[in-house]
Amino acid sequence: MTPLVMLLYGSLQSGFMVGESAFTFANYLEAYSDREFYSLFLNSLIYALGVSLFTFLIGTLLAWICERTNTPGRKTFALLAVTTYIIPGVLLTISWILLLSPRIGLFNNILVYLFGFAEPPLTIYSYWGMIWTASVHLYPLNFLMMSAAFRSMDASFEEAAWAAGANNFTCLRQITLKILRPMLLSTMLILFIRGIESFEVPALIGIPARIFVFTTKIYEAASGFPPALGLAGANASILLLISILGVYLYQKLTARSESFTTITGKAYRPRVIDLGRWKYVFSAGCVLFFILTLLVPVLALLGTSFSGHMVALTPEAFKNFTLDEYRFVLSYPIITRAFRNSILLAVGSATAVMLLTSIIAWITVRTQIPGRWLLDALTFIPIAVPGVIMGVSMIFVYLTLPIPIYGTLWILLVAYVTLYMPYGIRVASATMVQIHKELEEASTASGASWAQTFFRIVLPLLLPGFLSGWIYVAIISLRELSASIFLVGQGTEVLSTVVFALWDSGNITGVAALGVLMTLFLIVMALVVQTWQRKLGILRE
Repeated sequence: MTPLVMLLYGSLQSGFMVGESAFTFANYLEAYSDREFYSLFLNSLIYALGVSLFTFLIGTLLAWICERTNTPGRKTFALLAVTTYIIPGVLLTISWILLLSPRIGLFNNILVYLFGFAEPPLTIYSYWGMIWTASVHLYPLNFLMMSAAFRSMDASFEEAAWAAGANNFTCLRQITLKILRPMLLSTMLILFIRGIESFEVPALIGIPARIFVFTTKIYEAASGFPPALGLAGANASILLLISILGVYLYQKLTARSESFTTITGKAYRPRVIDLGRWKYVFSAGCVLFFILTLLVPVLALLGTSFSGHMVALTPEAFKNFTLDEYRFVLSYPIITRAFRNSILLAVGSATAVMLLTSIIAWITVRTQIPGRWLLDALTFIPIAVPGVIMGVSMIFVYLTLPIPIYGTLWILLVAYVTLYMPYGIRVASATMVQIHKELEEASTASGASWAQTFFRIVLPLLLPGFLSGWIYVAIISLRELSASIFLVGQGTEVLSTVVFALWDSGNITGVAALGVLMTLFLIVMALVVQTWQRKLGILRE
């Protein structure tokens, strides 16, 4: 709560940290009386709505195919969908610029070469380009949420509809989607929040296209010279209000989901739908989708990384491939330092988040301490705080309070732990509920202290959820940009900010090489943790 209070305080100050400070509403008057504010609001709304709708369609259809149909290869498609989320958003955005840029885009070069267009027919610098790029990165989140819903739904209602003569499409539209309505709406709200707080796509595509949203306006205000932190805080306030409203509606929807319950004490079983010949059409469509949204962007990034200088990706360019950019990346001091910083922050934030949330989960699930619900609520609140706002808020806090961590890795660690606590608490609480308290009671009866019981009994039993949450927080920490870009300083660079800086300076081939290494590292890290889980018996072969 302290960062948000300081954000409000800073937004009501004139010349915050850059001159004589005084209480004022001038920042709000400047922000909200400017005609640009209404275009910011409209652009942000169009972008977030477009991302939420398009992401929802992709993720829900893919989840239905993988969980409820007999489509060949559905297990592989589910794995590829999750793998897509490992690629950092800033790298995927850059990949689509390399593919759809009017000047250097591979798709445009192919179309011009094949059909002789006078001008490139495609452009990434538009609303549709922004929405498409964000959607093909965010859909794995929707896929995971909807997969769980489809997997746990009782099929007896659908079977009754089929017995009454309904076909598969009618049953999906009239029965399945209506039963899952609370999950559908809550998922779209989460996607809307993720869209409204998105930074990478609006910064890399929206700014060149002159399509400004709240996150890019906040970035420009805070990164200018001198930085207009008060104005950034005023713009951040409306963005925070929208996010909080979205999370409130999400909580209301999920709280009412009991009226749509289909799983009771009676036995149930999910039913696999036989699509007949259509299953091959769906399978081919999924293959094409993953080639387009995963393989081609990765190949574009890989091909660019081998180019000695930035050229259009044409057949002639492949003849001049070189490893110079990889030598540059591996020898450049800032990049090697960023690798070290990113690994330290990923390990530190993931460990801190899961340890803290495990203790909080124990308090909220196991004890009868008055007000424990408030502890759980406070842990979940940061999910409504966009990374951009967290970054600006941390500036206000640690430039005001006498805590000397601004400009160090500690402020980044604090920001990451704060941002990712909601994800850790959901995993820890769900796992804690499954552990019977008699094990702790036996330990206590044997004379063990609380610490001994927690670290020697509870924590080992929490290990499956602990490791799953740990790897997730570690991966998103390594990818984090929106908060980091406000908080890094000399010597505290992280990989995402270095990628952004290299792109901003025009070193596109260096960005591509660093992006390939960064993606490989994330995949290897995920595989190592997965292998460790298998050795511990947490995952089945």
